[in-house]
Amino acid sequence: MPVMLMALAIVVAYSFASLRVLKQYERGVAFFLGKYWGTKGPGLFFLPAGFAQVKRVSLRIMALDIPPQDVITRDNVSLKVNAVLYMKVADPSRAVIEIEDYLYATSQLAQTTLRAVLGEVELDELLSDREKINAVLKRIIDERTDAWGIHVSAVEVKDVDLPEQMKRAMSRQAEAERERRAKVIAAQGELQASETLAQAARTLSTEPSAIQLRYLQTVTEIAAENNSTTIFPLPIDLIRPFMEMADLKVASLKAAAGATALPAPDLLAGLPRIESGAKKETT
Repeated sequence: MPVMLMALAIVVAYSFASLRVLKQYERGVAFFLGKYWGTKGPGLFFLPAGFAQVKRVSLRIMALDIPPQDVITRDNVSLKVNAVLYMKVADPSRAVIEIEDYLYATSQLAQTTLRAVLGEVELDELLSDREKINAVLKRIIDERTDAWGIHVSAVEVKDVDLPEQMKRAMSRQAEAERERRAKVIAAQGELQASETLAQAARTLSTEPSAIQLRYLQTVTEIAAENNSTTIFPLPIDLIRPFMEMADLKVASLKAAAGATALPAPDLLAGLPRIESGAKKETT
C-alpha cells in the first residue's frame, strides 16, 4: 500500500512537472527525443519531462536596431547610416529548426543589405527619397528571411551622419538656392507690377475723365492722412473747359468788333477784358 501511494505521488509530481503554460503571444516548438513534435500553445499543454523539450518563440513584432554602417554612395560620399527593422516570427518551427539564432542572423543580413543598397544610390536620392530606399531594403530582407519563417514588416533609415565638409557645402548650396528663389520671386513681382501699370496707363489714356477721378481720389487720401498743408500741381485737364469757354468768348468778341488782335483773357476773373478799342480810319 505505501508503495502504491508513493508511486501515485511520483506520477502526480511527474504530471505536474510535465505541464507547460504558454502566453497568448507565445508558441512552443516541442521536440520529443530530439525529434520535432509540433508547435504547442497558447495555454496549458502536456510535455513529458525528461523526454521532451520546448523552445519558446514570441510572435510579437520586434524592433531590431541596425547599428551605424560606414557607407560610400555611388557619387563617392562617405557617411554613416543606421536604421531600424520591424519583424515578427511567422512560422515558429522554421525559425527554430532552419536557423540557429534568427535575431542575430536577421541583424547581420540587415547590415550587409543596408551597405549594399545605399552603395548603389546617390546622396541626393538618399536624403530626398527615403521611402523608395526603405521599400527596397524591406523587399530584399523579407525575401531572404522568408525561408527562416521571419516576416519583415518595415525597414526605416533613421539617421544619416554626413561629414562636416559636406554639411558646409550643402549649407552653401541651400543658401544659394534660397537667394535664387528670392530673386526670381522679386523679378516676377516686378514683371506683374509693370504689366498692371501698363494696363492701367492704357485704360487711363482712353478715358481722360478717369485721370481726373484718380487725381481727386489721391488728393482725398493725402488730405485724410495728414492735417498739414500739402502743395500739389493743378492738372491742366481740370481747367481745360474754362480755357475753351474763354477762347470761344474771345472769338465772339473779335467777330463782333472786327479787331485783329485781342489780349489774352483773364482766367481769374472768368471773363475777358479789352484794354484798347479798335482804331477807325478818317477820310
